[in-house]
Amino acid sequence: QVRLEESGGGLVQPGDSLRLSCAASGRMLFSRYDMAWFRQVPGKEREFVAGIRFSGDATMYADSVKGRFTISRDNAKNTVSLEMNNLKVEDRAVYYCAARVKMLQDLRLAYSSWGQGTQVIVSS
Repeated sequence: QVRLEESGGGLVQPGDSLRLSCAASGRMLFSRYDMAWFRQVPGKEREFVAGIRFSGDATMYADSVKGRFTISRDNAKNTVSLEMNNLKVEDRAVYYCAARVKMLQDLRLAYSSWGQGTQVIVSS
């Protein structure tokens, strides 16, 4: 069983930065899992934000966050992070950490384990 716990959300102003973290635990070898961040706004579907290969050598980003967000991982600490810079009002959402063990090229797909989410509010 994989457990994922997000942290780091909060209330910030447009242009600010925020760093989200996700700690993984349970019966898993973290270094074998691709990891990703998704986000969801009430009334809308959950959307992909960023993903990182199990080895850390490949990443993928949604067009809306490219150049502003950076995903990284520390396989020694079983953590994945999302550094968010130049936040915009439209980045407001609940952010979810996700994990998968499937070997797929597309980092946006097929995640089977999810955290409970952390709220990010961007408001002036």
